[in-house]
Amino acid sequence: MPYWRLSGFYFFYFAALGALVPYWGLYLQSLGFDAVQIGNLMALLLVSRIVAPNIWGWIADHRGQRMAVVRWAAFLSAVAYAGVFLGTGFGWLALVVMCFSFFWNASLPQLEAATMNHLGGRAGAYARVRLWGSMGFIVAVVGLGQAFDRIATWWLLPVMLMLLVGIWLFSLLIPESEVDGQAAHLAPLRQVLLRPEVLAFLVACLLMQASHGPYYTFYSIYLDSHGYSRGLIGALWALGVVCEIVVFLLLHRLQSRFGLREVLLISFGLAGVRWLLIGYFPDELWLLVVAQVLHAATFGTFHATAVTMVHGFFTGRHQIRGQAIYGSTSFGIGGALGSFYSGLTWNSLGPEVTYVIAAALALAAFTVTAVWIRGKT
Repeated sequence: MPYWRLSGFYFFYFAALGALVPYWGLYLQSLGFDAVQIGNLMALLLVSRIVAPNIWGWIADHRGQRMAVVRWAAFLSAVAYAGVFLGTGFGWLALVVMCFSFFWNASLPQLEAATMNHLGGRAGAYARVRLWGSMGFIVAVVGLGQAFDRIATWWLLPVMLMLLVGIWLFSLLIPESEVDGQAAHLAPLRQVLLRPEVLAFLVACLLMQASHGPYYTFYSIYLDSHGYSRGLIGALWALGVVCEIVVFLLLHRLQSRFGLREVLLISFGLAGVRWLLIGYFPDELWLLVVAQVLHAATFGTFHATAVTMVHGFFTGRHQIRGQAIYGSTSFGIGGALGSFYSGLTWNSLGPEVTYVIAAALALAAFTVTAVWIRGKT
C-alpha cells in the first residue's frame, strides 16, 4: 500500500480545507459582503459536489484511468482557483468558486474508494491514513489563525493556491495501477440505491451535513463578533480536529463494540448538543471547548463510519460511484442547503435560532437512522 503517498494527498487536501472553511468567510466579510452573500458563496463551493463527483466518477470508470482523472482535476482546480486574484466582485467570485469547486470536488471520492481498495479490509487502517488529513487541517487552521491576527486575510489566497499545487504534486505520485478496483459487482447500481437502508443512510447523511451549515459558514465570524482573537478561533478549530484524530485511532474498537449503526446514532445525538452549545453560549469559552471536543463525534466517528458503510453497501466497481453518491448527497446537497439556510436566517432570525435549526436537523438524522436502518450494520 502506498501509505505515505496517500497520506500526503490527504494532508494537503485537508490543509486546503483548513484554510478555506474557517477563513474564507472572514475574507469575504473583509470585502464587505453581507451574511446572505457569504452564505451563498459558501454554498456554491458545495453545489457542484452534487454533480461533479458523479460526472468524474463516470469518466474514470469508463476510461479505466482513475488517477489520471484525479491528476487533471487537481491541476485544473488550482488553475481555476487562481481566478480569485483577478477580481473581488460577487458575480466574479461566484463564477470562480463554481469553476474551482467543479474540479476540486472531483478527486476526493475517488481517492476514498482507492484508499479502501488499498487497505483490503484491514481493520482500522482507513483511520490511520485519514488522520494525516486531520493533521494537515490543524497545521493550516492554527498557522493561519495566528497569522491573521497580524496580517490581512487577503493572504489566504496565495496560501490556498500553494496548497492546491501540493495536492496536484502528490496526485502525480500515486500510480495508476494501484487504484484499479475492477472487481465484479453483485447487483445493478439502481437496485443497491433502492434498498431501504441505503436510502435512509443517504438521507441521514444529507441531514447531518445540512446541520453543519452554520458551523462551516459562520463559526469564525460568530466568534470574531464576540471578541475572540483569530489565533484563538484557529485554536478552537484545531482542537476539534485533534479530538477527531484521537477518535480515528480508537474508531475500530468503537465500531466493534457498538456497531456502525449505533456509532452513527451517537454521532447524530451529540451533534444536536454541540450546535446548541455553540448557538447559546458563545461567551463561555469552556463550553465552546466542550463543543469542539464533540467534533470527534460530529465529524470523526460520523464520516469514518459513513465511508465504511458506503464501502459495504457498494461493492466491486460500484465503489467509486458509491463514494461519489455519498459525497454528492451529504456534502453536496446537504452542505449547500446548510450554507443557504444559515445565510438566510443568520441576520433575520439570529445565530441562536439558526443553531436550533441545525440541532433539529441532527435530530432528524438520528430519527431516520433509528427507524429505517436496522441491525448491527
